[in-house]
Amino acid sequence: MSCTAHLFVAGALAQRTGGYLYDARMVRGLQGLGWTLQVHELPGTYPLPDADDLGIFRQRLQSLPDGTLAVVDGLAGGAQPALLHAQAARLRLVALVHHPLGDETGLPAPERRRLLQLEADGLRAPRGVIVTSGFSADRLDALGVRRPRVRIVEPGVDQPPPRQGPSQVRAADAGPRLLCVGSLTPRKGQDLLIEALAGLRARPWQAWLVGSRTRNPGFAAALARRLRELGLSRRIVLTGELPAVELAAHLRQADLFVLPSWYEGYGMALTEALVHGLPVISTTGGAIPHTLPGDAGLLVPPGDIAALGQALRVFLDHPDRRRHAAERALAHAATLPDWPTQARRFADALTELGALNPLPRRRTEDAD
Repeated sequence: MSCTAHLFVAGALAQRTGGYLYDARMVRGLQGLGWTLQVHELPGTYPLPDADDLGIFRQRLQSLPDGTLAVVDGLAGGAQPALLHAQAARLRLVALVHHPLGDETGLPAPERRRLLQLEADGLRAPRGVIVTSGFSADRLDALGVRRPRVRIVEPGVDQPPPRQGPSQVRAADAGPRLLCVGSLTPRKGQDLLIEALAGLRARPWQAWLVGSRTRNPGFAAALARRLRELGLSRRIVLTGELPAVELAAHLRQADLFVLPSWYEGYGMALTEALVHGLPVISTTGGAIPHTLPGDAGLLVPPGDIAALGQALRVFLDHPDRRRHAAERALAHAATLPDWPTQARRFADALTELGALNPLPRRRTEDAD
């Protein structure tokens, strides 16, 4: 079988979110294995682009020769069942799903139902689906995508240079350094973290919230406004999106990692914290309990500000608890696969799924 494939993503592949970072690492990994991979960066506001941008997507699919292996990221193709079904008989389509579109936090109930239905219909078109966690495989099973057509390829990790043991407590006047990494969006829960830290202002700590302020400008502006109201703008810093080198520096300097997400399809930021030897506070939302070992941190119910504040209090007031969790984080990180290993698994998954027969087509509107 030819090691050639086309990957379709919504917008620029260089975006620094977990999903795009995963896709980019798999592109690099496949190329390192000798694959020829062409990336199609689709213009438009996905998952529901306008007619002109959807037309570009359609034209690019139609331009591919029969039998081409085409990988479609879920943000690009998840809500386009007619487009995918129209190409399913002649292309070897494989979907790549990080989490169902309808699981995004903050969606009105009718839009959530609509996206889940569109995705359930669309996922009948590919020959198979690659997901990034067992949790997401279970979610797709609930949407009717059966396990024989699904392959799980979790993200890999980069092992950083060894740090000198778990993070150490800083001078009392500065306090522990808290780090949260994720785009400033409702699903990541930075608003909850701000409220929890506001209740702990008498304790010494500093916090950095790293992540794009442009994916949801209204939410980011609300966070900045709330920090001004609380008088915490100097203690909680919204850095915006940072290059990888600067993010790595923050990870090396941090004492505690906090990710109060409502939901994660995997949580790459969590494993990145683990490999840097950081104790973690997160939630039980989505795949997080499967990604984070219990002895490496504390998990609280998503949306529970009081429980989040209590978890912060435990780690702020008990350095020995932080040190123990940091030791366990490093121990677990040593068991995680690296990116080259996962790229090989991704390549195997593409080869297996691309060889499957397409499902019988149900009635759907033609996208041509």
